[in-house]
Amino acid sequence: MTPVLNNLVHNQSSHCESGVVSNMLSTNGLNISEPMAFGISSAMSFAYLPFVKVAGMPLIAYRMPPKTIINTVTKKLGITLHREKFSSAEKGMAKLDEVLAKGKVVGLQTSVYWLPYFPDEMRFHFNAHNLMVYGIDANDHYQISDPVFEHTVTCPKRDLEKARFSKGALAPKGLMYWVDNVPKEVDLTPHIYSGIKKTAKMMAGLPVPGINLFGTQGMEKLAKDIERLDRKPKKYRHLFLAHIVRMQEEIGTGGAGFRFMFASFLDEAANYTNNQAMFEASQMATEIGDNWRNLASLAVNHCRSKTPVPLSDIAAQLRDCAKQETELRARLLAIK
Repeated sequence: MTPVLNNLVHNQSSHCESGVVSNMLSTNGLNISEPMAFGISSAMSFAYLPFVKVAGMPLIAYRMPPKTIINTVTKKLGITLHREKFSSAEKGMAKLDEVLAKGKVVGLQTSVYWLPYFPDEMRFHFNAHNLMVYGIDANDHYQISDPVFEHTVTCPKRDLEKARFSKGALAPKGLMYWVDNVPKEVDLTPHIYSGIKKTAKMMAGLPVPGINLFGTQGMEKLAKDIERLDRKPKKYRHLFLAHIVRMQEEIGTGGAGFRFMFASFLDEAANYTNNQAMFEASQMATEIGDNWRNLASLAVNHCRSKTPVPLSDIAAQLRDCAKQETELRARLLAIK
């Protein structure tokens, strides 16, 4: 058994990494909300990567790569971040036990598929799920704060080992991380403004000719590929559209959810800085989240309805999302 953490903070969150960052820093004495961690790390983005496969389908991401949030937040706030990967599961589990014995909470990158406390219908091969371990109970099960769940959970050692050392895309390789030198208070003002500016700059994509996979450029490419689905067999068409919905609404990339979280960040930032322009931008970001949800509804309708909506309507809805994000980008860049 490991020492009991009386100061553990476990809050159910919208997203795993931002939730772990918020809970980890709050447990260490620095209260920072999940939306604030997400916003100051400039984590909101979009990428459509046909050459990277998830369950045989192109990767569609609505946020920056895994570990961007924890790396950026700790760097900006002057917090010491320890990170380790391992060549063997034995070394990785031994190091986890060692750090836990020191009374630290430890973040892990894992595969959802091997975590038995997830319902069967939620378990699939996705290697970028973050959770926080805070101890070992009397049954030698690891005590886990998983931000997906309302309450803390436990996991047998063998299952957690499998989850940490699963193979495939984004293989975690036993990645674990923990923090030191966490301040009790920080001035978030400069980090709020820099987070907003960086997010805005990324929303248009990369300023490189021929690279149209990111930001609103990536949305346009995905819209074109949706229109071309009429050349594909019905089964593939349905799988592709269902994949869009799954990546947007269920997997940790969370398209609409990340837009709503960014809106919450802007709302909190408006109150923190007393900047009305941020509040107005937060309202626009909320509308964008609603529009992404509408896109998911159209895709589901095409797969399930006897009179499916045309592919052109789905593509048009995605282009409308891109148009709105272009408008939001201009508003964010205008914030002083």
